[in-house]
Amino acid sequence: MLQEGSLYLGTSRNPDDSLNKAEYLALKYGNRHGIITGATGTGKTVTLQVLAESFSEAGVPVFASDIKGDLSGIATMGEPKDWITQRVQQIGFTDYGPSEFPVIFWDLYGEKGHRVRTTVAEMGPLLLSRLMNATEAQEGALNIAFKIADEGGLPLLDMKDLQALLTYMADHATELSSQFGLISKASIATLQRGLLILEQQGAENFFGEPALKVTDIMRTTNDGRGAISILAADRLMMNPRLYATFLLWLLSELFEELPEVGDLDKPKLVFFFDEAHLLFNDAPKVLIERVEQVVRLIRSKGVGVYFVTQNPLDVPETVLAQLGNRVQHALRAYTPREQKAVKTAADTFRPNPAFDCATAITQLGIGEALVSTLEAKGIPSMVERTLIRPPSGRVGPVSDAERQKVMNLSPVAGQYDADLDAESAYEILTARAKKAAEAEAAKREAETGATADDSAAGRWTLPGFGDEAKDSGERTTTKRAGGYQRETVIEAAMKSAARSVATSVGRALVRGILGSLRR
Repeated sequence: MLQEGSLYLGTSRNPDDSLNKAEYLALKYGNRHGIITGATGTGKTVTLQVLAESFSEAGVPVFASDIKGDLSGIATMGEPKDWITQRVQQIGFTDYGPSEFPVIFWDLYGEKGHRVRTTVAEMGPLLLSRLMNATEAQEGALNIAFKIADEGGLPLLDMKDLQALLTYMADHATELSSQFGLISKASIATLQRGLLILEQQGAENFFGEPALKVTDIMRTTNDGRGAISILAADRLMMNPRLYATFLLWLLSELFEELPEVGDLDKPKLVFFFDEAHLLFNDAPKVLIERVEQVVRLIRSKGVGVYFVTQNPLDVPETVLAQLGNRVQHALRAYTPREQKAVKTAADTFRPNPAFDCATAITQLGIGEALVSTLEAKGIPSMVERTLIRPPSGRVGPVSDAERQKVMNLSPVAGQYDADLDAESAYEILTARAKKAAEAEAAKREAETGATADDSAAGRWTLPGFGDEAKDSGERTTTKRAGGYQRETVIEAAMKSAARSVATSVGRALVRGILGSLRR
């Protein structure tokens, strides 16, 4: 049943329940993106596992998030179960066999996988504003902060770097506002509080070095299979905004770093975005527009993006229009919104005269879905009611011991486990402030000593020995100097730093479509 250059998804059946034909997804259209939708318990995760296994067997690396822990079983040999045997016989899947797949486990917290980090600079102001739920004014202040850091040679690696920079901006808002636009101390204070909230939510685990290299999620094994990178997201889901922002950052990194390749025989990477509604919930219009742009353009870089969510209404129409491969599991239609979702899902398929699509969506069984993929010349196939094939890996989570064994044998073992704390904005600004404070203290001490000498000299002045003239001259000089308001050493140092920032345009770093650094 397997075909060269295609992924076997399952077998469709006719309205009388007789088998119709095998349903495939053409590898060369795997980068045309896709969507897997359906209510809870209808089989979305199993479908995701089937696609991940199939792409891996075809030599395509895969990245997927594991919300419930069930997807981790793909790393171990499949186990015989009654429903698997029944489905194999029902669809006549003669090529079926249990297998295990090359898996790399990742985890932002370093508990169930290798640590995943990026730097604040690579995250960029737009995504960081989204993470902090910043207002337009606060986002403007954050953009100024990144501008100052980029042009002033202040590396922003972790959260303490950004906190130090915001403190510097608040202390010197007047000087910096004249060069970069109005900097509101209220906006800076709100951003600082936002950073504290993120830190309490564990976001500091995400920022730092060594930063993740996208090439490490695009590996293939010696036998030609694509590595499946699985992000442990059960704990991460406790902070939905961080989860969605992280996946969007990773998608933007792929977009910025990968070269244009055009149409290939198979994708270079397939990216599964589970719980996709979290990406678009309460997202500002500008962010949705840029997500749409990334999804539209990343296809030419050989990356396929597959959104997994319960309701097709969770994905904006502008993004939904970019998704060529569709798998629709059952939906319920009890409420007006659910009825609208059923109609929306039905309208996205190329109709099949053999059955009513909207009615079928509400009658699908577990592990059954409406499937439409791109055929020759990129034309959507006629929708078919399809029994999804069972996965070859284990359906269910791995044990802690099994997970640790996979991590010990991982090709990236030891590369991301230890933190690096290089010199960055925090150390640079702290050193500058300390040096300026020491210089100011020394100046004050010298001035205090000079004043004491003058007082002592005044007490012992004897008329007629010429000291009156000297003293008079000194007092005259002091009086003249008193008419000029001298700046302190700290003020001079900060103005000098500001001038340095203003004249360092040539060192500004280039940022991409979502504000992340273009390496």
